[in-house]
Amino acid sequence: MSSKTPIKMLHDRVLVELDKESGERRSSGGIVIPATAAMGARRLAWSRVVAVGPHARAVQVGDRVLFDADDKAEVEVNGELYVVMRERDVHAVAADRVGDAATGLYL
Repeated sequence: MSSKTPIKMLHDRVLVELDKESGERRSSGGIVIPATAAMGARRLAWSRVVAVGPHARAVQVGDRVLFDADDKAEVEVNGELYVVMRERDVHAVAADRVGDAATGLYL
């Protein structure tokens, strides 16, 4: 996110940037599956956290978080697309700092 536009998230809100590679994916056989392909089950997405509100307890800036991509609120800032969500909508956190925990990922 640009340093020209300071954004302060409120409460337990989390702002994440969408991964560029999360659109299309490859099957184990090497077939490219477009992002618009219908799936039988809901597909979760990984994104990087760029801002957190003061009441977010388990998520920090720089963490990668797993969330439901179908249940998101998008916002555009300086031509970049971001997603705003509550911390409780995050399903998992992947960060070096959670490596000290016994379970690995925060679930």
